[in-house]
Amino acid sequence: MKKTPVDIWLTDPLNSFLARQTTSGIVLFVAALVALVLANSPFADAYHHLWDNEISVGFNDFLVSKTLHHWINDGLMAVFFFVIGLELKREIMAGELSNPRDALLPIAAGVGGMVVPALIYLAFNSSGDASAGWGIPMATDIAFALGIISLLGNRVPLSLKVFLTALAIADDLGAVLVIAVFYTSHIDLINLAAGAGFMILLVTSNLLGVRNILWYGLLGIGGLWLAFLLSGVHATIAAVLAAFTIPANVKISDKGFVSRIKALGDRFEMAKSNDLTLVTDEQLHVLEDIRAVAREALTPLQRLEHGMHPFVAFVVMPVFALANAGISFPADFLNQLASPVTLGVGAGLLGGKVLGIMAMCYILIHFRWASFPEQTGWRHLFGAAMLASVGFTMSLFITGLAFNDDVLILQAKLGILLASLIGGISGYYLLRRAG
Repeated sequence: MKKTPVDIWLTDPLNSFLARQTTSGIVLFVAALVALVLANSPFADAYHHLWDNEISVGFNDFLVSKTLHHWINDGLMAVFFFVIGLELKREIMAGELSNPRDALLPIAAGVGGMVVPALIYLAFNSSGDASAGWGIPMATDIAFALGIISLLGNRVPLSLKVFLTALAIADDLGAVLVIAVFYTSHIDLINLAAGAGFMILLVTSNLLGVRNILWYGLLGIGGLWLAFLLSGVHATIAAVLAAFTIPANVKISDKGFVSRIKALGDRFEMAKSNDLTLVTDEQLHVLEDIRAVAREALTPLQRLEHGMHPFVAFVVMPVFALANAGISFPADFLNQLASPVTLGVGAGLLGGKVLGIMAMCYILIHFRWASFPEQTGWRHLFGAAMLASVGFTMSLFITGLAFNDDVLILQAKLGILLASLIGGISGYYLLRRAG
């Protein structure tokens, strides 16, 4: 294929950069760093005011008004949770969570890595408004964790990357359940019933064999997501539920696909060429048929996940970090570090994650209910547990649900940032030495 100067100097390098597994973590880190710099600069007031701007969506008497910050957390992050839901469904059907024996170790480690951090947090904050933050140290930021481990390349066994991926996905599922059950303040039963109706429609569409992505989008966003948003149940839960209704079956077998592609290739080759840069009408029809056959060979679930992942990685998560990671460090910064909330979040993420994950791994491996991932040992699992303490995105998200008090939010964010920074650096060096 002939390459133009644009391909050589712009398109190819950009595609290569975006394709790297580390890139999304780098972009997310830069966005968080920019937020911190802006929040502690002369532009701090403008930065905070930007997210407080009110935006209304609707018409006549039906208006939904929220600040830009809330639209990002309730709306844009629903896209993130939708992709998480797609990943969960794929992993359960045909991935690391599909084989019960292979899935046991990372799932059990994930459970330990959720329960122990919550208990440690409650040990520091057993009463009052601060106690609501027990869910903050439970989650793992999958983008950061996998981005850091990818920096190590071949130093880390592939099986450890699979283990960490499955653990983080199990953590995400646990975080979604925690949000649904414990961080729902009030429920409007009429809107919740409407949401249930749209959910039934989505499931029925799947069972009837509907594969049109636009149809699922209309029911998922215009129906299920909006109903949940108005019901009081956090709208991101609707995104996960909608993702589980997306069809995960193909319309054509592998052999059928290969046979039809070969036949269409022969038709294209036999079609008369006009010796110009444009294809003939006959060739155009063949190319359209090839595209249709390719769509039939790919599940709607995989098509959506593959298509939406770049948008989530390079738009949704960086914008979320930009809106939520901006902490204006107060004059009594050191005093805030010693607050029960900061200590609870920090100790929960750093100590609780490692203790919970390692304890569950030890129990399962000691009693031979599970085995080490291939070519790994305790040093590898310890390094992976440290990377799991990078809570960032999900922890910041739960902070916004748990607290309304600005002081508590600040203290929680300090704990998240410090624990994520220490955990990420420590995990990287532990795994580098283990390799």
